[in-house]
Amino acid sequence: MDTKRFSKNDSGFICKNCEREVPPLGYTSRNHCPYCLWSLHIDQNPGDRACECIGRMYPIAVTPHAKKGFVITHRCEKCGEVSNNKSASDDDLSLLISYTNPDNLPKK
Repeated sequence: MDTKRFSKNDSGFICKNCEREVPPLGYTSRNHCPYCLWSLHIDQNPGDRACECIGRMYPIAVTPHAKKGFVITHRCEKCGEVSNNKSASDDDLSLLISYTNPDNLPKK
């Protein structure tokens, strides 16, 4: 039996890092805060909300990609898992650009 690898789950949330209210994205599953770019380790596959870790994930790299825009790499504070996510249309562009320089990333 095939397992679905993507589930649209576009709920708003309160960011566990900056505590700002994050609205739904409108076109895909939102997986990180557009204001601080932190995420929450809640998905095993995009949008499924099936991961039991629930650790905060901080950006460890931002890489420009010709077709995908910016790709944000997150590391989970709790379990150490690393994952890549495409930036969203409403992400803080100045922060994305700033984080392309590793010296500007959050220190952990």
